[in-house]
Amino acid sequence: MALKYTKDKKAIVIGASTGGPKALVYLISNLPERISLPIFVVQHMPKGFTASFAERLDKESKVMVVEAEDKMPIVKGTVYIAPGDYHMELEDNMIRLNKKAKIFGVRPAVDYLFISAAEAYGRNLLGIILTGMGKDGAAGMLKIKEKGGYNIAQDMESSVVYGMPGHAINQNAVHQVLSLENISTVINYCVRVKE
Repeated sequence: MALKYTKDKKAIVIGASTGGPKALVYLISNLPERISLPIFVVQHMPKGFTASFAERLDKESKVMVVEAEDKMPIVKGTVYIAPGDYHMELEDNMIRLNKKAKIFGVRPAVDYLFISAAEAYGRNLLGIILTGMGKDGAAGMLKIKEKGGYNIAQDMESSVVYGMPGHAINQNAVHQVLSLENISTVINYCVRVKE
């Protein structure tokens, strides 16, 4: 598993749906105590559930995990969870929440986050699509690819539902397909604090 593509990453975006909470607990709880960049997560979840999910991740992890708020400044070393019923976008080193139209029937949508992050971070962005039903995330991954960033999809074997990763792969938006365990290895390589 080559790691050359993970150099110079300044942010990571992760999208997930069905089966995502368990996968995210695994990835986030395995992060080291100090991480060198922000991580932004869209998990398809209804309003009211994302706050308790962020709290759970925060308790089970060494890093700070928060439910994102509008106009929250982006801080390295923090994991931001999009709140239910709000799209999360990045703008001027700040998080912006909005109630734009749903994409594929979901809000928050992975595509909104990925597209805005691609504009903000360009080639310094790592995009990850995890297990989930539907097509959300593929358009955002195409934008990340267009801007020079790097995209990883979870493999079929470790996914609960292969809709989102499979669709992104079919759209030719993905550079590499990895197991959840290998995705964790890549993330930890990217986020390590260079002493």
